[in-house]
Amino acid sequence: MSVFWLALAAFSIGTEGFVIAGLLPAISTDLSISVSAAGQLVTAYALTYAVGSPILAVALDNIDRRTVLALALTTFIAGNLAAMVASNYALLLASRMLMALGSGLCMPTALAVSVAVASPERRGRAVALVTSGLTVATVIGVPLGNLVGSWLGWRATFAMVAMIGAVALAGLLLGLPRGLPRNTASLSERLAVARHSNVLIALIITVLWALGGFTVFTYFAVPLHGLGFDASQISLALLVFGGAAAIGNMLGGVLADRLGTMTTAALGLAGMASALILHSLVLKWMPGQAHYAVLGAIFLWGISGWAFYPAQIASIIRIEPQASMIALSLNASSMYLGFAIGGAAGGAVLATMSPNDLGWIGGASVAVSLLVHLARGWQARPKPVKIAG
Repeated sequence: MSVFWLALAAFSIGTEGFVIAGLLPAISTDLSISVSAAGQLVTAYALTYAVGSPILAVALDNIDRRTVLALALTTFIAGNLAAMVASNYALLLASRMLMALGSGLCMPTALAVSVAVASPERRGRAVALVTSGLTVATVIGVPLGNLVGSWLGWRATFAMVAMIGAVALAGLLLGLPRGLPRNTASLSERLAVARHSNVLIALIITVLWALGGFTVFTYFAVPLHGLGFDASQISLALLVFGGAAAIGNMLGGVLADRLGTMTTAALGLAGMASALILHSLVLKWMPGQAHYAVLGAIFLWGISGWAFYPAQIASIIRIEPQASMIALSLNASSMYLGFAIGGAAGGAVLATMSPNDLGWIGGASVAVSLLVHLARGWQARPKPVKIAG
């Protein structure tokens, strides 16, 4: 039952974090700003998460994990309520940064707790169970939030997320036991883990993966609007992505335990790079018949991209099993750093190129991530033993 409340907390965080992509056109119109400027709401959120997560983890390292999770969710809820009443762009930007501080404290803590209580051979599944809150958010929360925003205005979506977060907070206070594993790593210990060459390479892979995905996802609705998608069709596209992500997340956890983390991660990156590039090709060369083809590319993107994630986490844990909490926190920061760069990169693409170019640029970043991953695996392969003759 405790894991359910962790998953529900992840669900609320995932809903807010991903639904913003469908709300950007409405936000830009309401606040009289460009879509690319509205996209920087994603960049600010992700950058705050990336920087704030490790700092807060160190600052609160000796506090009971149940208390930390409750504090994190309270901060997240407050940020959503502030966004609901924000009267201008600056206030909305500040509210998203407040949400990011809560999210950045909550998610790595929840993942670390799930890993700490799982046996080594089931860590992939344990991570997948917690991250299922994020993927279920993409299936249910994001399409629902997008519809609520189209019917009642984008502010209503933040109100909805705040209510979900409040339910998760109540569950955490009532359902989680005290005495959960604590994170006692100092900042210097975190940096020591980050300086481990294999960990550093893994974090670079995570950054490039996240950068590629959010170059496209931040402005998810923009090229679809160009194809004539209305609000309900965009919600359908988000549902397709979310359903694929949920399948991919669970599949990635199972395959990581069966095929190995390196093979599973490579398959995920290859599929995601192909899907994003296909996304651009369809928009450029099949504009008249692109609706179903785009949905197919979105489905492949969701299933492969999210199959990579649990495999990557399990891989990082195996690099530093004695410092898994530190490694998970660093990986979360790296992921959100990639999200921040991706949001900024996508805004630059919209300002200088076409929305149809988002896919191949994002796909190129994921392809580079795949190359780094393959090079890492090649270097780590067992060396042949020479037998003296």
